[in-house]
Amino acid sequence: MALEEGARSSLLRFRHKLEQDIKPSYLMDHLISDGVLTVDEEERIKTQPTRKDQAAALLELLLRKDNRAYISFYNALITEAYEDLANLLHGDLPQISLSALKGSSDGCTPTVQAVLSQGGVPQRPVVFVSRLELVNRVREKLFLVEKAPGWVTVFGMAGSGKSVLAAEAVRHQGIIEECFPGGVHWLSIGQLDKPDLLAKIQSLCFRLEQSMDSQSLHRTPNSLDEAKERLRFLMLRRYPRSLLILDDVWDTTVLKVFDIHSRVLLTTRNRALADSVSGAKYQVEVESGLDENKGMEILALYTKTEVCALPEDARSIVRECKGSPLVVSLIGALLKEKPNRWHYYLRQLQQKQFKRIRKSSSYDYDALDQAMSASIEVLPDEHREFYKDLTVLENDIKVPAKVLAVLWDLEPEEVEDILEEFVNKSLLFVDNHNKPYLYYLHDLQLDFLVEQNRTQLESLHNKVVHQYQQHYRDGPPTSGDAECLYWIRFLTHHMAKANLSQELYSLMFSLDWVSIKARIMGPAHLINDYVEYGPVLDKENSDVRSHFQEFLSLNGHHLEQRPFPDVVQLALSQPHSSEVYRQALLQAQGGARTGRLYFDWLNKSSVENLSRLVLHPQQGSIYSTCFSHDGTRIASCGASKTLKVFRSTSGEKLTEIQAHDDEVLCCAFSPDDRLLATCSSDRKVKVWNVERAMLLRDFEEEHSEQVNHCQFTNTTKRLLLATCSNDKFLNVKLWNLNKPSSQNTMFGHFEPVNHCCFSPDDAYVSTSSNDGTVKLFKVSSANEWKTIKVSDMFEESDEEVFVKCSTWTADGKRIICAARNAALVFDVETSDMLLEIKTNRLSTVQFCHACPTSNLLAIAFSNYAVELWDLESNNKVADCSGHLSWVQRVEFSPDGSQLLSCSDDQTVRLWETKKVHTSSAVCLKRNSDVLFNDEEIIVSAADNCNRLQVRDGRTGSVLFQSEEMSSRISCTCMCRQPSTVALGQQDGTVQVEHTLTASEVLKTVCCRILRLLTSFRGVMLAVGLSSGSVQVLEVPSGRLLATLLGHTKTVLHCRFSPDGQTLITSSEDTTVRVWRWQSGECTVLQGHKEQVRCFSLLSTSPSDTRLLSWSYDGTVKMWDTEGGQRLQDIEAHRGAILSCHASPDGSLFATTSADKTAKLWHCESWQCVHALSGHQDCVRSCRFSWDSQRLATGDDNGEIRLWSVKDGSLLRICSRDGKDAMDSLHGGWVTDLHFSPDNSLLVSTGGYIKWWDVEKGKALQTFFPRGTALKRIHVSSDFSTFVTIDSIGILYILQRVV
Repeated sequence: MALEEGARSSLLRFRHKLEQDIKPSYLMDHLISDGVLTVDEEERIKTQPTRKDQAAALLELLLRKDNRAYISFYNALITEAYEDLANLLHGDLPQISLSALKGSSDGCTPTVQAVLSQGGVPQRPVVFVSRLELVNRVREKLFLVEKAPGWVTVFGMAGSGKSVLAAEAVRHQGIIEECFPGGVHWLSIGQLDKPDLLAKIQSLCFRLEQSMDSQSLHRTPNSLDEAKERLRFLMLRRYPRSLLILDDVWDTTVLKVFDIHSRVLLTTRNRALADSVSGAKYQVEVESGLDENKGMEILALYTKTEVCALPEDARSIVRECKGSPLVVSLIGALLKEKPNRWHYYLRQLQQKQFKRIRKSSSYDYDALDQAMSASIEVLPDEHREFYKDLTVLENDIKVPAKVLAVLWDLEPEEVEDILEEFVNKSLLFVDNHNKPYLYYLHDLQLDFLVEQNRTQLESLHNKVVHQYQQHYRDGPPTSGDAECLYWIRFLTHHMAKANLSQELYSLMFSLDWVSIKARIMGPAHLINDYVEYGPVLDKENSDVRSHFQEFLSLNGHHLEQRPFPDVVQLALSQPHSSEVYRQALLQAQGGARTGRLYFDWLNKSSVENLSRLVLHPQQGSIYSTCFSHDGTRIASCGASKTLKVFRSTSGEKLTEIQAHDDEVLCCAFSPDDRLLATCSSDRKVKVWNVERAMLLRDFEEEHSEQVNHCQFTNTTKRLLLATCSNDKFLNVKLWNLNKPSSQNTMFGHFEPVNHCCFSPDDAYVSTSSNDGTVKLFKVSSANEWKTIKVSDMFEESDEEVFVKCSTWTADGKRIICAARNAALVFDVETSDMLLEIKTNRLSTVQFCHACPTSNLLAIAFSNYAVELWDLESNNKVADCSGHLSWVQRVEFSPDGSQLLSCSDDQTVRLWETKKVHTSSAVCLKRNSDVLFNDEEIIVSAADNCNRLQVRDGRTGSVLFQSEEMSSRISCTCMCRQPSTVALGQQDGTVQVEHTLTASEVLKTVCCRILRLLTSFRGVMLAVGLSSGSVQVLEVPSGRLLATLLGHTKTVLHCRFSPDGQTLITSSEDTTVRVWRWQSGECTVLQGHKEQVRCFSLLSTSPSDTRLLSWSYDGTVKMWDTEGGQRLQDIEAHRGAILSCHASPDGSLFATTSADKTAKLWHCESWQCVHALSGHQDCVRSCRFSWDSQRLATGDDNGEIRLWSVKDGSLLRICSRDGKDAMDSLHGGWVTDLHFSPDNSLLVSTGGYIKWWDVEKGKALQTFFPRGTALKRIHVSSDFSTFVTIDSIGILYILQRVV
């Protein structure tokens, strides 16, 4: 149908204004969702060069469309807050026709039935009575959401037939064809917890994706956030004109997961439920149950009798049933088998033998009791006992017959016959959309059973556990089917209800159980189990319970990955004292005997696991996190535009709110924890009711730039909210929540204000600004009290000083400000600076917070670190390492016992203050060297204080440590031949010294010897510095043997020759230098045009003096190190060469490049033997097998390829289909590769370490470090020990378990 003339005229009349104002990209999503715009049309519009041109193209397209497009465009304007433009178009809106409602009351053609069946809509009950008036009221509301997304709520008392009404409303051809041609999708909700809700959405997404081509299929979403986004995409783009039916919704938090700008029909008992979601809302009330005539009709259908022929008792029975379809059906099912018992069942209902006290009067429970009791009485004795067993089921849980076959020790076919009898008597419901069929009780029926059997509950649950143990003697089910899911989820529940404490201990203190349940259901259920049953478990052993809970809390993000990680390997990283580790080691030793790979982290005792809980709340950076004042909840917000609230004990998500239209920059609890405030880049300030997740206040008019921070007063005595923004002048405001506009604006700053907070007594507000000042304002008058010029403390620099934040000490006498790389402490009264906490010069302070109960100060840095400082002693007392990106916020809990931090790495970490208070971590840099000698493992690396360290790899103890170097340490290497060490420096010098006294040695090298071990004497250490110099030292004495000067820029790589007499170095100055370090003689190898990051000796033979060097200039050169001659020079690649490796037999070498290729070269002819193409990203690493028959290459997408050296053919792509939840196959670039001596195994590093079966290309094991971005791995000659350092400076010594 063409666009009406009035609508066309309106678009033409206001065309210029629309083109000036609208942002087409914001509106087209809605038009696509409504099915009036195609994706191809959207792409054509987006090709227009400017926003205005895109707007003109969109309007031109709308003029060629129909009335539906005009209405969709109007609704999109409303949704995207263009109300003024929508008002211009409102007068010419085409009328919505409800004519389709007229016609067949059924309208259920085979096509409609097929659509409903595919969507999981329940079939009509066996006995069905039409309630056409109610059905048509629902259909009228559904026609209203045809044009725009919205919510139709069908609400009424329990058992009033809401679900049947919802199903009947969509059983109509006009509804399907006109409103929902994309289909109807039914979800039974009930009282679900979060993991079960996730499972339901996963199932729905899977169903929706079945019609898509295989290229479009995605892996299963592993979190509610991800599932919500997937469902939103599917409903908006793939099924834009479809209806989602949510049956029996109880909870607003569940409903918000489906707040995805879609069309939703929901049934509920709570008429206000939809208030918590966005969009148009319509309601249909099922005021009461069946009227008397409808009740009579049901009885007539059951007894196959005409209504007029029913006995007089029939009408009395309907009256006693109080209109409940459920109770009438129960009696009808009884009368179907005993048609002459009308008077008997009437007496049963009238006598009300099982009266119970109820808090709610919304339902006549007595009538149900009588009907249930009568139905159960006619069952055979054995079946009556079986029905009693159903008392142990949970609300809204559907079970397959196989579960009850285990409980009753019967064949599944026998069980199905018994359940069919229960269904026929309306004592049980069946969901026949699933295979196998699932059976469930109405919550009223279950409520009746629990009341009837309250004194036997423990024994009934005991029976369940006993039968399970008999049936699964060999271990829990792992099939993942409906039966397995039931036992894995509810076995602990049955044990706890049966008071079987010992059985519960044995199960939950088992790593096998953790592995099975985490694999099948994810970690959330497990963590909740340890929290819920914590009081019971603690009676046995509270330490063991905490071991398991801590293991799950810190590794939950790994357990959500697919492919599923090896839980035993994860558990081997737990402390040696942990029961989790003890069990893992026993299992690993058993697995090793059958050839499985496991690796023990030997030195983990030197790395304390400081964070107590790690949350991954949302996609994108997390900008703010805060504690509730009672410490039980954590709120977080960030780039995902959402606000989320979690339980601080387990990380369980309690609330999720789509809070803003842009990034949410800050969140804050009110002092009574009832409210949460948020502010955003969308310039709005909002206040939410925490319990109901409802918006209470939306202050959107006053800030004209992004609002950076918000904070409530500390007490409710006079509740105010402070906000600050990037506005030029009106950038600090105080809000009284009872007023629609701000109470006061505080003037003084003329640059953006980053932070604001109240003093402990709420008398003052401190504000921190890009103008380099902190200002203190009086709350009572909003007048400026004083200004602290923080920028004056940085007079030595001409750069601008931005003050990031300020925090008050608990006594209100001092205020601490964060600016640049320092935290400055000022006296509030005098404005004098009392203390300067100067931190790492390479990172900036992002935030700081003073502990409310002690002298501790927490500081967040851009270098991923969190530090704790003692304000009294001005000493750093702890490093909290673990974040992998900038830390945006830190906050102490109100009692000071815990610390929160959030980061751009998408995690929130919870730290125990007392635990980190006694620990101080030292981080190592990733450029390292390792010596393996029998049982010894010696590691050399620089630390985060630019000191050189040599460590015992097995114990983590420091054997040697220098003082802080004047130039940055850039590389290091070791050698066992004569007893010396080389140290490279930034000044380009090399010096040899044999006659220094001990004091001169210490003075020259600035070394502090921590410990001497005779077994480590005779080790030489070379260190290259960013100044260009190299030093050679003896370890552990620290004696300086040589200082080598010559390089003019940073030394990038250094290596001793096999005999230790020669030291080779390469540098950013484009040269390679060969040093006879004892004499100071140097040969310079010049020719590269760009930095030489690495080089390699062609063989380990002392007689072979050939050396390969490669550079970002794309060339490879071969040198004679003896004479300094360049033997060969080739332009190997168009891009930078990233790695090179010579084959063990010395005949070939391989190069890899940023041009996405690898090449094989002949060492004698220098001809390219094979060009290896296929990688989709930079090829960063390569390694020959020891037999020189294979070459492994790794790229920046995490892909590893195995090639035949003989003919250059591709042998394997390692686990190409095993892509995990990260962006890369390997969690990052593949940076290093090593074959085992027998060439059967390959180890690789990237975001983590993986071991591979070379023949099959299959991953055998994965080790997840605390950090990421591993640079290199050192491997012992027998392939049993592996050493690496991660991005946060943690050293890993991994040994294969035997």
